[in-house]
Amino acid sequence: MTGRRALGAWLLCAAMSVQACSDSAPASVAGATERPAAASPAQPTRAALPVIRPARSAREVAEQIVAAEDALADRATSPDALAAAGHLQQLAYRELGSRPRWDVRVRELVPRRLHQLVRDNVASRREFRSMHPSRRSDLSDELPAWRIIAPAPMSRLRAFSREAERRSGVDREYLAAINLVETAFGRIRATSTAGAQGPMQFLPATWAAYGGGGDINSPRDSILAAGRYLAANGFNRPGGRPGALYRYNNSSAYVRGVTLLAEVMKRRPTAFAGYYHWQVYYLTSRGSILLPEGYVARTPIPVDDWLAEHPS
Repeated sequence: MTGRRALGAWLLCAAMSVQACSDSAPASVAGATERPAAASPAQPTRAALPVIRPARSAREVAEQIVAAEDALADRATSPDALAAAGHLQQLAYRELGSRPRWDVRVRELVPRRLHQLVRDNVASRREFRSMHPSRRSDLSDELPAWRIIAPAPMSRLRAFSREAERRSGVDREYLAAINLVETAFGRIRATSTAGAQGPMQFLPATWAAYGGGGDINSPRDSILAAGRYLAANGFNRPGGRPGALYRYNNSSAYVRGVTLLAEVMKRRPTAFAGYYHWQVYYLTSRGSILLPEGYVARTPIPVDDWLAEHPS
């Protein structure tokens, strides 16, 4: 078992919020980069995130996981420490997700009580990473024309998912997992290349059928609509869950990744708080780049231009 290290030992107080994350990749639409409009960089709307040193060994990533998971599970953890723990957790799983050769050693080092949690989070990460090109030459050399905003408060998102579950029968954890994967709980405000919009990424035609006359950009309306859509596609029928998720996103890797995250939240209710604080990363030809809240780009931005202005 690895020695327990306090959360603060992994957080470095620094002004810069850009965090290079080795060669890890975003978890789906929720991967992003950090960079405002080309002519005038936007300033993040909230205080810069603590800089977290990427793990350099299996032992370090195990220590990061234990520190983050213990903080997330402790009801006495302050809101600021909870946010830091969620980000540390995210980066640790991203790092481990890209280093399968560390798997055995990390399993030896983390407490047995965390074995399934680590396994499922890493497996989910790898499912989503498999949806992206594996060669750097095939990755984009631009950052997206996105806006990154603050998510709705955690308590409200939980309430919306509970309401959707009551109305549709669709498990709240699955709705939360989709919300996380699609837009990092609504942080990403953008239209996808396929034309999908809003926190749950609905195509306009699908929204017309399931939106209930609501606002596609409303967290509540979009979560309720997702419940209606999944229920209509057989989520609640015996054996119908995978097929309904596949209709939501036509990828078997997506189905497996969402299912793993949702089942983690079912077994471990405190997991929601960690996932809520996961940030937006964007996978590029130069690696993954953090897009902080306050990032605004009206047109795609060359990665090299962004890195020249933000060398950290």
